[in-house]
Amino acid sequence: MKKVAVIILNWNGAALLRRFLPSVIAGTDSSVADVIVADNGSTDDSLDVLRDEFPEVKVLSFPENYGFAAGYNHALEETRYPYTVLLNSDVAVRKGWVNTLLDYMEAHPDTGACQPKILSAADPSRFEYAGASGGFIDRHGYPYCRGRIFDTCEDDKGQYDTPMDIHWATGAALMVRTQLYLDLGGLDSAFFAHMEEIDLCWRIRLAGWKIAVVPAAAVEHLGGASLAAGNPRKTYLNFRNNLLMLHKNLPDTSRDATLLRRRLLDTLAWCKFVISLDFKNASAILRAHKDFRKMRGRYDEHPSVDLIGGERNILLDYYLRRRRSFGELK
Repeated sequence: MKKVAVIILNWNGAALLRRFLPSVIAGTDSSVADVIVADNGSTDDSLDVLRDEFPEVKVLSFPENYGFAAGYNHALEETRYPYTVLLNSDVAVRKGWVNTLLDYMEAHPDTGACQPKILSAADPSRFEYAGASGGFIDRHGYPYCRGRIFDTCEDDKGQYDTPMDIHWATGAALMVRTQLYLDLGGLDSAFFAHMEEIDLCWRIRLAGWKIAVVPAAAVEHLGGASLAAGNPRKTYLNFRNNLLMLHKNLPDTSRDATLLRRRLLDTLAWCKFVISLDFKNASAILRAHKDFRKMRGRYDEHPSVDLIGGERNILLDYYLRRRRSFGELK
């Protein structure tokens, strides 16, 4: 068995496979990694495209759409390579990327997961929203990145090219120790999609492992291939899953207070949507909070340590102090 499985989860993405899979095949060292497409019950011609145009790619075919989280859980259970890369179907890679990530993981046995530098496929001179050069999270649970804060993405000028420990690695291109992933229960299938990789990385860190970004490896991510920004479904999942993530990963000593502050901040976001007459997204926030209250009871075990209580307030930094780049935060 090779050391790495590069698993691409696909659902009705024949066009994306044709556009991005050739890059993944060409840029991935076949001596160390297999490229595998896990098809999530597609109803388009994805399986035909894979069979006819990419016969060198291994295929896992699922009977239904399990969602991002459960889809990957099924795939890793079936494959069980020593390392797995969760790679989005809208990602182009640069030659040597897998070797660079693998070398880092082998040289750092205390690191449970890592990511490459994520650049925009539309403009490779800029960082891409979903991960940039490593993810962080503030005291209220807001994620941001080295290279991206809220909707502000920086130009890549080499300013974040040093590897470093981070809070979370993006699910767009996430290398993880497969057994660790399985031991921790993998991605939370209740999330379905969005925030599930941050939740996983939080649990990896709670288990005593590190998360890293390795910018010497780089990929280009299109982004928005499943749900575009501003889509009410995406708003719903992001707000609901962020509350669930905070609830399950914070200790008794700080969970209620943190969730109270976050829910008040979500109310401000709801007001903003209402004022702008975006009632679909405003309704999505209300549904997210309603479903959070229904779902939180499934998480009855909580850690004893708070990993975000001492972190910065990114809202104050961004909106009041006008710090729009990661470098300015320091």
